[in-house]
Amino acid sequence: MSAALSGAVDLSALKAGADAATRSPGPASSASGDSGPPDRQPADGFVVEVTEETFQAEVVERSLQVPVIVDLWAEWCGPCKQLSPMLERLAQAAGGTWILAKVDVDANPRIAQLFGVQSIPTVVAIAGGQPVEAFAGAQPEPQVKQWLDALLDALRDRLPGIRAAESGTPVAEPEPEPEDTRFTEAETAFEQGDYARAEAAYQKILDAEPANEQAKAALAQVRFLARAEAADPSVVVRADTSPEDIDAQLSAADVELASQRAEHAFARLLSVIRRTSGADRDRARTHLVELFGLFPPEDPNVAKARRDLASALY
Repeated sequence: MSAALSGAVDLSALKAGADAATRSPGPASSASGDSGPPDRQPADGFVVEVTEETFQAEVVERSLQVPVIVDLWAEWCGPCKQLSPMLERLAQAAGGTWILAKVDVDANPRIAQLFGVQSIPTVVAIAGGQPVEAFAGAQPEPQVKQWLDALLDALRDRLPGIRAAESGTPVAEPEPEPEDTRFTEAETAFEQGDYARAEAAYQKILDAEPANEQAKAALAQVRFLARAEAADPSVVVRADTSPEDIDAQLSAADVELASQRAEHAFARLLSVIRRTSGADRDRARTHLVELFGLFPPEDPNVAKARRDLASALY
């Protein structure tokens, strides 16, 4: 992979954000994600339009069988209009040995952020739920075909769907995992707006499984939404005029984050950390770290705020 896309990418973070987006317009969702293009599902399914909400099913899960080539494009991008039709044509000709997933970055910015995309078009190959190769810019068709052939050769023994598509033999669908009733209870409470019951249910899961990342992320979202809905928007003015009021600073950060102003929220808490000590400083630090948990680790605002936090503490 290119340097910009190297390293582990937690694609499950996007699923958590999409799940939360169906319940609340909180910071883990993107307002523009709801306005993305409608899914285009040809009969053969070799080319699909993907949104933040469908990314898990169309990209991550399908990549367990065959490579999924994610085409990150935008309507205003001239080179994209050269590369995208070529990729669609190659995907149809490939007969299901790989799938093309088209992502409009304007409508789905969190997907682009997840991969740390710096320019478009960018093409990322996903296999086994993780990015494995990538290139940027409109490339000549022979070069793209060579790249795809090398990718299939490298993955043929790892992904059963490649050989199955080449031979025309259908691949049996994996058995769905049994539903975890503990999460069902928590999610039902969450959807009903009973945050106290949802928090208790997620906490119970963590008491039994302290390393359960899904429960950790969900608990952070529940706690944030409960605080954000209870907060008075005027608390931002109170916090600005009373910098010594720590409770106001924490509530103001929640209100700013719920208003999609993550940079302001992080900067506010970092300012509190820099000018306080003892219990007040620890409260602000804990609150800031909890807010980080609402975003993918690769989010640029989070990455910058983490560096600023380390500088403020040490």
